[in-house]
Amino acid sequence: MTWTGSKELKAQLARLWERGELLRDAVTGNTRFPLRLPLKSPSSADITDHLNEVRAWAAELAATDSVRVEWQELRHRIQGTQELPASVWIDTIDGALSWLGKRREWDRFLAEVSATRNTLPDLLPWLEKRPLRALELSAEWPRLMAVVAWLVEHPRPGIYLRQVDLPGVHSKFIEAHRSVLGELLDLALPADAVDSSKIGVSQFAARYGFLEKPTRIRFRVLDPAIRAVPDSACPDVTLDADSFSRLALAVKSVFITENETNFLAFPQVRDAIVIFGAGYGWDALAHSHWLKNCSIHYWGDIDTHGFGILNQLRGHFDHVESFLMDRATLEAHTAVWGHEDKPLVADLHRLTSDESDLYDDLRDNRIRAGLRLEQEHIGFHWLAYRLQHLLDGTAAPIHASCRGTI
Repeated sequence: MTWTGSKELKAQLARLWERGELLRDAVTGNTRFPLRLPLKSPSSADITDHLNEVRAWAAELAATDSVRVEWQELRHRIQGTQELPASVWIDTIDGALSWLGKRREWDRFLAEVSATRNTLPDLLPWLEKRPLRALELSAEWPRLMAVVAWLVEHPRPGIYLRQVDLPGVHSKFIEAHRSVLGELLDLALPADAVDSSKIGVSQFAARYGFLEKPTRIRFRVLDPAIRAVPDSACPDVTLDADSFSRLALAVKSVFITENETNFLAFPQVRDAIVIFGAGYGWDALAHSHWLKNCSIHYWGDIDTHGFGILNQLRGHFDHVESFLMDRATLEAHTAVWGHEDKPLVADLHRLTSDESDLYDDLRDNRIRAGLRLEQEHIGFHWLAYRLQHLLDGTAAPIHASCRGTI
């Protein structure tokens, strides 16, 4: 039978809870009780053919303590007068909470709403919009409000996130709750305290005026004649992006590789450095305008994402050339081919014709499904051979004693 029983009635009420509707009422003050629940009742044919089942259904509803049943008399042409449920009501929120077993959760949420209304009423719209999320965060809510209140008093503080010193707020708390705090701060702070051009969790610090950890760029000098560090030949150096952008080195060629071993073992090249790559994301390197006066060679994996990274890098430096990302290199290393789990499918518009052809073959699985050749599997004899070929007619490689020399 498809008549509405106590199980279905409780499910209707549970859906109101699961959608946050009941909790939302605690914020808005909306009163939905007494609440009439939709009731599908037996038809006249059901009474004719299934009278015993109809009576059992009515008795079940009558025995359900959590609801109030309104009855009506029906005069049936065959079965005579029958008294059956006409509507079902839940009279109070207390009754609903008892039936659902949600009294403790309700009380916790009421405490959140009361504390917010008394301390930071600007956050009430968030509680109304995300009541279930707020309930999940009930244990953290006092600390979240403390952070918001502190920023209201100290807009755009100009310190690092972990420098915020509040009782009970440990050093990593803000970082761990940036997503929620961002939504709360957008409500509580004046417009001039929020940099709306900074979007997303990764730009939380910049959006609300905190100092950001400097992005660091690691590079190795490939020519002992370049004295980047006094009394150190071919040093491995890490600088913040701003300092790197201010370098004044006699560099003509720049190589970029994504693998640390390749970075450390890259052969010496006159007037050159090698940079340990950053994968997707070249914003920090883009501020180093002196790189526009250097030849740049990018060495990434031969897979769809490798070409995606190359394509992105060319968005900052359009003269970048790929290195060891060609079909000959791929075919020379068939024994170490690997598999790319989630290939890129986007069209890449900054690739050369040869690069685009190879990218399409990889993307469309024309050679082998999910084919990739990781750069660390390319033999160093092949690197030396192709590097010599690249440098012929410009500058010959230097064969001196320095870590990374082949």
